[in-house]
Amino acid sequence: MPPEPIPHASPTALSGYAATGRLDELRATEYRHLDTAGQVYLDYAGAGVAAHAQVREHHDRLLAGLYGNPHSESPTSTAAGSLVESARRAVLDFFRADPSEYTVVFTPNATGACRLVGEAYDFGHAAPLVLTWDNHNSVNGIREYARTAGAPVRYVPLSGPELRVADSDLVTVLDSGRGGLGRRWRRGRRGLFAYPAQSNFSGVQHPLGWVELAHQHGYDVLLDAAAFAPTNRLDLSVVRPEFVCLSWYKLFGYPTGVGALLARRDALARLRRPWFAGGTIRAVSVQGDWHRSMDDESAFEDGTLNFLSIPDVEFGLRWLGSIGVDLVHSRVGLLTEWLLERLTTLRHASGQPLVQVYGPTTGAGRGGTVTFNLRDPDGTLVDERLVARESAEAGFSLRTGCFCNPGAGERAFGISRESVRRRLLARVDTIDDYLAALRLPTGGAVRVSFGLASTATDAERFVAFVQSTYLNRGVGAETPLPPRLRC
Repeated sequence: MPPEPIPHASPTALSGYAATGRLDELRATEYRHLDTAGQVYLDYAGAGVAAHAQVREHHDRLLAGLYGNPHSESPTSTAAGSLVESARRAVLDFFRADPSEYTVVFTPNATGACRLVGEAYDFGHAAPLVLTWDNHNSVNGIREYARTAGAPVRYVPLSGPELRVADSDLVTVLDSGRGGLGRRWRRGRRGLFAYPAQSNFSGVQHPLGWVELAHQHGYDVLLDAAAFAPTNRLDLSVVRPEFVCLSWYKLFGYPTGVGALLARRDALARLRRPWFAGGTIRAVSVQGDWHRSMDDESAFEDGTLNFLSIPDVEFGLRWLGSIGVDLVHSRVGLLTEWLLERLTTLRHASGQPLVQVYGPTTGAGRGGTVTFNLRDPDGTLVDERLVARESAEAGFSLRTGCFCNPGAGERAFGISRESVRRRLLARVDTIDDYLAALRLPTGGAVRVSFGLASTATDAERFVAFVQSTYLNRGVGAETPLPPRLRC
C-alpha cells in the first residue's frame, strides 16, 4: 500500500484545480478500478487507462451484432466495414481535419504508422531526413530507410538543461540536410522532417509552428503526436503536417493493437510501397508478374484490419471529447507544476538536492511527463533499478530506463559522441559493461506521467513515498539489483 501523503500544501489548493473536479467524479465511478488494490498509476505516457464505459460498449456491441472480415460483400462484412469507415470519419472530426485534405490509415500502433512512411518515402540525395535528438526509436528507425536510399540524415541537437531545440539550430540543420543544395529543392525533390510534438523523455513540447517552418524550407513533416494528443488539442485545420502518427491506447487506454497514420492525401499519393499484401491491391497476377494497388488509404492497410476493435476508437474519441481534452490538459498541467515544485525543493540534511530533473522544471512549454533521478546525501545517483523495485513494492506503476529515446538520454546524461562510437563499444556484452564503458553510474532515469484519471492524491502519495524512502537515506544500496528492461 502506498504511503499516505505527508501534510503539506495539496494540489487541490491550486487555483483552477476545483474547476477540474469532474475528473475526480469520473475517477470514483468510471475509473474506480484504479483504486481497488490501493495502487497508484503514474505511467500515462506508457499507456492510458480504459474507462468502464469503454469496456461495456465493446461487450454490448459484440453481443448485439455479427461482424465479419470487411473484404467481402456479405452482410457481416458490410456491417464491419461500415463501422470501420465510421471510425475513420470520427478520427478526422476529432482532429478537425478536412476529409478532402486528410485521410486515416489504421495501423497496429504509432510505430506501424512510422514504418509506413519510412519504407515508402522517396528518400534520396536531394531528399534528406532531418530528426530532432529526442525522437522515439520508432521515428529514429526511419533513418535506416533513408540511408539505404542514399539520403543525408541529420539530427537537430538539444541544448540547455531544459533539453529544448533552438529555432536557429533547426533552421541550420534543415538547410544543411540538403548537402549544400540550397534552394534547388524548389525545382526538385522534397525531404522529410520528423519530430515529436511532445518528448516522451523530458515532456518538452516543441512548437507546432515548426511544421510551417519546415514547409518553407521544402520539407514534408512527420509529426509524432503519440505523447502529445492524450492531453493536448491537435487541430489539423490550423497545423497541417503531411503525416501524424498515433497510438489510441495512449489517448484513452483501449483498444491496444490499433494506431493510425493521419496523412494528407497529396502526400500519401507520393508514397511508393516496396511490397504489397492482402487487402492493399485491386488486382494481381502470378504468371503476369504484375499488381495494381488500391487508390486510397486501403493500399497501406495490410491484411485484415482489426475490425472488432477499430469501432472502439470511435467510442473512445467520443468519450474523450465528452470529457474535454482542454479539461484534461488543465488537470495534468496543475499536477505537473505541483510535482515539479515539490521535487525540486526536496533536500537532504547535507544540503544536497534529492531530485535531479531532466527537462523543464516549471510547467511552461511542457506536458505531464516528468523524468528525473534521485541522489543520495553525498550526491551520488541512486540506481534507477533500485527505484523501480522499491516503487513497485510500494504499489506505484511508473517507468524507469531510457524510454526508447536514446538521443534525449544521451544529452541528459552528458554522453559524448566519441564515447558511443561503435569501435569503443565493440566488446560490450551487457548493460553493466555498457555503463562501465561510458563511465556512467546508472543507465536510465525515473519517469512519472499524469493523464486523464490522475488525481491530487496520486501526486501526493508519490511525493510521500520519495520523501519517506530516499530523503536522508544512507549512501549506496547493499541489495542486488534486478536486470534492466529493454531500452
